[in-house]
Amino acid sequence: MKSILGIGNALTDILAILPDDSLLKQYHLPLGSMQHVDMETGDRIWEALRKVGVKYVPGGSAANTITCTSILGMPSGYIGKIGDDELGQLFKSTMEQFGVRTTMFHSDKSSGRCMVFITGANAERTFADYMGAALEMGPGDLKPEYFEGYDYFHIEGYLVQNQDLLARAVQMAKEAGCIISIDMASYNVVESNDAFLHNIIERYVDIVFANETEARAFTKAEDPLSSLREIASMCKVAIVKVGKDGSWIKGGEEEYHIPAWPANPVDGTGAGDTYAAGFLYAHSLGLPLKVCGEIGSIIAAKVVEVVGTKIDIPRWRAAKEEIRALIVANE
Repeated sequence: MKSILGIGNALTDILAILPDDSLLKQYHLPLGSMQHVDMETGDRIWEALRKVGVKYVPGGSAANTITCTSILGMPSGYIGKIGDDELGQLFKSTMEQFGVRTTMFHSDKSSGRCMVFITGANAERTFADYMGAALEMGPGDLKPEYFEGYDYFHIEGYLVQNQDLLARAVQMAKEAGCIISIDMASYNVVESNDAFLHNIIERYVDIVFANETEARAFTKAEDPLSSLREIASMCKVAIVKVGKDGSWIKGGEEEYHIPAWPANPVDGTGAGDTYAAGFLYAHSLGLPLKVCGEIGSIIAAKVVEVVGTKIDIPRWRAAKEEIRALIVANE
């Protein structure tokens, strides 16, 4: 079995389902965006969310993906930075409980947290991040041996804001012979790091995941299919996710539309992260691109049926059965 290493911001998700977007307006958070906040603002938001009820889930985009690849049976590792505090220990221990081999650096700052506002009939997600210790991770923390023995290296797009770190990481991963994938961050992160992101993808990245708005911000194209083709011209495989309409995949001359797997959605948090996990797991098995997308879609459908990014045991069982049936059907 091929293995995967992820790198990302080690954050604990603090999830709140809200009746309307009044809190978003109060804290000047555009619907669907990801905004960084300082510790003081982060504390105020956290206190406001506590009043409506919250759920704590260790996460961060890459950590969510790597947790799922481990559950699927793929040897998985993760690199991140935490504080010497309760949230940091919760993050590390939870990753290890799921079988992930962790390389966790430590900082004097508090562990990072991501406050997730879930609003509207479509369970739209808006993020307010206090990065804390996660932002302290730098190129000096990385060593070539951390990448040795891994076949895939997966990056969360939010790290493009830490350009020196990411530049060093992709260089080491490429030298270690890894297939490199990146899952783009929110559209505003893509827009503010456009030149750097283009350079990294064209020089190092093999597989790119993006949703519709991220792809548009990256390519300036008017529709998902045009975005897909533009991204695919820069790497080996491009995936553009279009929510309830499924996803588009292009690799070389192959191009596919993958319908969304049936689901009863209650929260879209983590759908893209789990889709990436399913796709990369299938890709590591050498399955056709269309099947890789279908397996990604299966797992994404399971996570949108729960609040947060952790799929429950019955849904994991169902997902694995559906994946096995799909693999057998394509043998």
